[in-house]
Parts: sequence; structure tokens; C-alpha cells
Amino acid sequence: MVKSIDFSVIAPPRYLEAFVAQEPARVHHVAAQHVLSDSAYRKFFRREAERGAEIIVDNGVFDLGHALPAADLVLAARAVDAREIILPDVLGHGIATIKAGDEAAREIRELSDEFHLCAVLHAADDQEWLRCYDHFASSHYVGAIALPASRRPAPEEQLCRTRWAATRYLEDHGMVEERIVYRLLGLGRTGHLELVEQREHEWIASVDGAAPVSLGAMGIAMLPDGPYDKPKTVRVEHMDPIPEKRFDLIRQNIAVVRRAAGSNVRIPEGPS
Repeated sequence: MVKSIDFSVIAPPRYLEAFVAQEPARVHHVAAQHVLSDSAYRKFFRREAERGAEIIVDNGVFDLGHALPAADLVLAARAVDAREIILPDVLGHGIATIKAGDEAAREIRELSDEFHLCAVLHAADDQEWLRCYDHFASSHYVGAIALPASRRPAPEEQLCRTRWAATRYLEDHGMVEERIVYRLLGLGRTGHLELVEQREHEWIASVDGAAPVSLGAMGIAMLPDGPYDKPKTVRVEHMDPIPEKRFDLIRQNIAVVRRAAGSNVRIPEGPS
């Protein structure tokens, strides 16, 4: 049986109702810094939680360049009734990610034990990647593991650079832990096309991404069968206002990603 992967749309806060709302409400990846600074953002995702969505609070490192302190992550998670917090990570550095994850987990657990903690896998090479995975998969505090997107061309067999090679390796070597939830972070260099392959792994729960919104805002359609060639885009928080004439294209792009992920979630026609 092929399982679907839940897709969480990332969009500028002003467009949550237009693009991020879900029917049925399933999984949302939420930026901790926006939860703390934007009351409308906070209210939207708390309402989604009340509708049954699983809220995952991200630590802010991708957007800010540094993770928020543990106390702020707990505060943000409580504000939107989140179930999970993504631990701090260091891009491309497995040992530094282990250290950051361990320290943050200790600090968070001193404040609260109400949240699942999600570790992110990073590494400079495959030996370090395996060390990072083994550490988090065997850590008592880890309830979820996230694999970042593969963004640059790399050898197909390289675990630390090619995500579909990493997930295949984990399954082929019997390394998938039943107690752990596995997530994908972001759409990589093959975009939604990767999800067709990844959903063959029944143990992958979710993926998030801003590409359908950022590409649609530029007038670029994501084609169901590809090819996928993503030009340089600005970060979500720096996007200009999106012309309403692009809304239908953005929604079409989101639908394309969800079809690739095998998901039947849709955007509600009216306010969620």
C-alpha cells in the first residue's frame, strides 16, 4: 500500500487563508518567530489546531540564521497548541547539530515535557550523516527526525546530499524506527517530483515547502510530470505583495504538489 505524505504550504502571513488553510486540517509547519510577533498568524494556527491539525513549530534557523532560545520555542508552541518542536540544527554540520539538538532538548525538557522533539539530520559527509542519524535515532528524547531537502546537484548515492538516497538507505538497511515520525523539510532540486518516489516509503509523514507559492507569484506553473526547474526566488518573508491574478496559479501549484504526495487535502473555498 502506498501511503500519502501530508504537505504543509509555507506562505507569507497575509496569505494564510488563501493558500495555507486545509480541509481536512492535517499538518502545519509553523515559524516560531511569526507566532511570537504576529497575533493574526498565531490566531490562524491555533484555530487550525482546534480543527485537528498537527502543529509543528520550527526553530527559526532557516529564516533568521539562528535558532530561537528554548524558552521562546516553548512559548510559541504553547501559543498555537503545537504537538512538536523542531530542534536547532546547523546546516551541513552533523556534530554541531548533535550538540545544538542535545542542548536545546535538555533546556526544553526542563521547561516542559508536553512536546515531541524533532531532530534534523545534517552532515558534511556520509560517515558523519550516519553518526548523526544513529545518535538521534537512539536518543530517548527524539520523537521525530527530519531530512532537509537536497538542493544542489550531488552524487545520487551520497546520503548527506541526496535525500532520496538517504531514505532508500534507511529502509534497505532496516534502520527505520517504528517509534519515530519521519518528516521531509522543504522541496529539493526536483521539487514535487521527488514526492512521487518518497511516498513509496510508508513511514514518511509530512513535507513542507514554499515553492508553489513563490513560483506561482512569479507566474510559473509547476507541471505534474515536470520538468522542474526552479529559478532563484526570494524568501517568503521578503516576498512582495502577490497580485490577485496569480492566486489561481498558486492554488494549482499547491494541488500539483499534493497530487504528487498522494494527498487529498484541499484549500477550503471560504475561510477555514
